[in-house]
Amino acid sequence: MEIVSANVVEDLAPKGVLRASINLGNPVLAQGTPEAPAGVTVDIAREIARRLGVSVELVCFDAARKSFEAMASHRADLCFLAVEPAREAEVAFTAPYVVIEGVYAVPLDSEGRSAPDIDRPGVRIGVKEGSAYDLYLSRTLRHATVVRGAEGVAVFQAQGLEAAAGIRQPMTAFVAGHADQVRLIEDRFMEIRQAVGVPRTCAHETARFLRAVVEELKAEGFVADALRRSHQSPTLVAPPA
Repeated sequence: MEIVSANVVEDLAPKGVLRASINLGNPVLAQGTPEAPAGVTVDIAREIARRLGVSVELVCFDAARKSFEAMASHRADLCFLAVEPAREAEVAFTAPYVVIEGVYAVPLDSEGRSAPDIDRPGVRIGVKEGSAYDLYLSRTLRHATVVRGAEGVAVFQAQGLEAAAGIRQPMTAFVAGHADQVRLIEDRFMEIRQAVGVPRTCAHETARFLRAVVEELKAEGFVADALRRSHQSPTLVAPPA
């Protein structure tokens, strides 16, 4: 195993344990329960801990905003979040290890046929509060409005909104289960670049170490294999940085 600088180990795991924040609210990245999580983020966290020569503690949450808050409040040393400007003030990100897509679901009688059609006056879009697509849509929409809830599809249904936003895979499953009510708009409204993050207070050496590890894990097929094991498509692996 490659020898890692003691400074990096101390920076990432000052108490000898790497606390990794895991978002179980994104089924592409993590599955299972807080007691027994699985998925690509769990595998990457364990591999980083292995390279550091420390144990790992998986701190699990049901939403990205909670995962981010854990990092911001120093309850986690490492996070797995989508790269977004609102987060970059506090989090130093690697290049993405996975790229997923944000898509819309709309009622069957909606006039919307493509993603740009949804940004119209009077259109309300249900989103999961604090998610990457909440942050993205909140800063890019010109006409439509965002309605936040615990789950985008839940608030979409409860309030009879004009659209719901979410990650392609669970949105596809939602539409398949409600095919008599909604349909999917196939083209994406955003790319969601999932990356490893650490607090901005970490040393540059630490950030460089993590960037290098992520690139190695992509190039060696580790990320693709982790996706396969969790029944996700290996085509989601991000390109080299």
